[in-house]
Amino acid sequence: MSEPVERTRTALTAAPADLLVSRIGRQLDQEFGIRDVELLQVDYRLAALLPLSGGEAVTTPGHPAWRCFDHQSPVYTDGTAYLPVNMRGERRGVLRVSPVADEALLTDLAEIGTALAHELTAVDPGTDVYRTARRTQRLTLAAEVQWEQLPGRSRTRPSFSLAGQLEPAYAVRGDSFDWSDDGERVWTATINGMGEGVAASMLTTLATCALRNARRAGISLADQAALADQAIYALHRGEQYLATLLIEVDLRSGLLTAVDAGSPRLVLLRSGEVSVQPLEAQFPLGMFDGSHYREQHIQLQPGDRLFMISDGVLDATGQNIRYGESALDRMLRRTTPMSPLDAVRSLLGDLRAFVAGDLTDDAVVVCLDWFGPQP
Repeated sequence: MSEPVERTRTALTAAPADLLVSRIGRQLDQEFGIRDVELLQVDYRLAALLPLSGGEAVTTPGHPAWRCFDHQSPVYTDGTAYLPVNMRGERRGVLRVSPVADEALLTDLAEIGTALAHELTAVDPGTDVYRTARRTQRLTLAAEVQWEQLPGRSRTRPSFSLAGQLEPAYAVRGDSFDWSDDGERVWTATINGMGEGVAASMLTTLATCALRNARRAGISLADQAALADQAIYALHRGEQYLATLLIEVDLRSGLLTAVDAGSPRLVLLRSGEVSVQPLEAQFPLGMFDGSHYREQHIQLQPGDRLFMISDGVLDATGQNIRYGESALDRMLRRTTPMSPLDAVRSLLGDLRAFVAGDLTDDAVVVCLDWFGPQP
């Protein structure tokens, strides 16, 4: 790491939570003569890059900022550099800096973009500055609850890559997802919640926290489902319940364990071919007292891609025509060369285009790539 980068990182670490970008600007001016620094955050819908200081959103495909965001590599054009702001695969946006006199500075500047992503993640829980600035409209209360529960929107490690998205992003009610990994296994939960408004979001929050509590106890996937089922039934006595798909992947062997609790569908994309994985349909979480759940196993191959998709995708309707399985299969095949986040974004973008606007029903899509065992 060069001395200018190290000094900028030190200034960034010492900066107040709300002044991260301005302190980077001050330091870059001293080190490189760069006077214009702007953070462009991606919005909740993954459709706009929004300047932290206000001003016009970047929405045009092919814009240098979007090329930087999409390819996760620096872009240099006309003395301006666009740098990925990415923390462990979580794409937060793009740092735009100018004037940059020499393209050779991009390596150092890219390190600063990564450092900013880490600091943004660290300070985000304690300030509203950055969350407020990445909204194109107000979130509903239910959507606020759901976004607060998410572990992130994307994650990358040597053995896997993972991404998820909620729609309608600014008004989602009961659909959600969760994930975690410990270096040896990765877990995902895809939740197709029931109900409307805040009641739906609170039911999903209970399920998410119950599943996390059970997972952190180190018990099997089936027992995780059973404990969450009991927690929901104890409160709602079967009057409210929710469909959930639980997945655990052994990152060394590729053995997938699944529990289908009335779940969203599991789709495998292998060598460009799409196949819906047959899972044993079991009771949704909270429907009955004392439900027992059984695990199923699927052997993955390196390079396999999994999609966990709620019924809001298939049931989306445009001009009295249902989106359906054929459109879904066609779109999933098109995502083969894309990263998981781009695949999720493309699928839901296609869905919004199909319905000519925001979805009326919740939809959640999670995409997981397993690359094979890694050292």
